[in-house]
Amino acid sequence: MEPRNHSRLPAFLLLGLSEKPEIQSVLFGLFLSLYLVTVFGNLLIILAIISHSHLHTPMYFLLANLSFSDICFTSTTVPKMLLNIQTQSKVITYAGCIAQMYFFTVFGLLDNLLLTAMAYDRFVAVCHPLHYTVIMNPRLCAQLLALTWLISTLGALPESLTMLRLSFCAVIEIPHYFCELPEVLQLACSDTFINNVVLYIVTGMMGFVPLTGILFSYSRIVSSVLRISTAGGKYKAFSTCGSHLSVVSLFYGTCLGVYLSSTWTRASQTGAFASVLYTVVTPMMNPFIYSLRNRDMKRALRKLLCSMSSPQGSVAKVSKGEMSVTGGKSPQAIKPTSPICEFLSRTESLAQEAFGPWHYGSI
Repeated sequence: MEPRNHSRLPAFLLLGLSEKPEIQSVLFGLFLSLYLVTVFGNLLIILAIISHSHLHTPMYFLLANLSFSDICFTSTTVPKMLLNIQTQSKVITYAGCIAQMYFFTVFGLLDNLLLTAMAYDRFVAVCHPLHYTVIMNPRLCAQLLALTWLISTLGALPESLTMLRLSFCAVIEIPHYFCELPEVLQLACSDTFINNVVLYIVTGMMGFVPLTGILFSYSRIVSSVLRISTAGGKYKAFSTCGSHLSVVSLFYGTCLGVYLSSTWTRASQTGAFASVLYTVVTPMMNPFIYSLRNRDMKRALRKLLCSMSSPQGSVAKVSKGEMSVTGGKSPQAIKPTSPICEFLSRTESLAQEAFGPWHYGSI
């Protein structure tokens, strides 16, 4: 099969998760639902953090940026997949494929580095609580965010730029729903040794190095928590890291497993299904994992949703009236003024009854 230079290639073909016509509508509905949940869930977290001053802390600052990164990360792949299913077209241009690989890598690295920064934040909060506000000051938070963006944008360039030197064969069908780098490399007819070396170097530096930092932070956290005398204190300290550790395990386990295994095995749609875990499921789980067990975030989301669904000023009037009855003290609960408020109020009560105050504390 004669190689052709990429400048003469009309397009790549994304085969998607399945080529069976009868399940395309099911895939469209499923991924559209997952995408909408991801976008609106993470947007609610961002809006809740911005609109409530008591959430203007380093932990929530990093969480808001993680939510933004998750939205962008999912948006690099899922909308194109939905468009292809809707238009019954599998085509993606060469330039579009390169751009998709670049931005997918950028936001994947950004997620990775933000999780590392959040691990450092938890390390400082647990191991150095008295110096937390001094160490995690606004200047350091801004520097961490700027550094993560800089490393992500520059770190994604080598993989994308080395793709420009490759030529491809006549058949350019990608057994995936987006242009994943290892899948595209297997379609090249020219030598991919340099590309594989770059892939391993970037994966090592941007994957294993941050992971080592996360593991080091948690080793110090565990060592510090074990020195706490009371069982309640140990459990409360560990519970502050459970949500973050769950997301780290899911993200790293699926991402590294798919990338490393694909370099030794032939591309297949099995790997495409595995990629769904870290490209779609993990970003979607962010609002649930970081909010449902966080009392401050849940209250902020409740106020935000109530203010959006209730008549303007109704929540404030009820709160003011209840404060006058209680002698100026904050009421224990705000009277629901809409079905959404009532649903959230019942959900909060059920969660407190089912899990107790420790499980329902801050992350």
